[in-house]
Amino acid sequence: MRALVDMSDAQIEALDTLAKRVGQSRAALIRAAIDDYLDRHHREQVADGFGLWGKRKVDGLAYQEKARSEW
Repeated sequence: MRALVDMSDAQIEALDTLAKRVGQSRAALIRAAIDDYLDRHHREQVADGFGLWGKRKVDGLAYQEKARSEW
């Protein structure tokens, strides 16, 4: 799929310079940058979930058993 992205002249020049240096196309560099960005934010979302229960004063297993007993 193609996408249209607006970039500054400085960004395009920097991409072209990097593309020549590493022997890849500008498009390949942009795809890699998007993959890195998405991966980083996915890891941040996963990390945000760890430790959420730690601030509660109730034991997690006891809470779970109590909630299930109400079903």
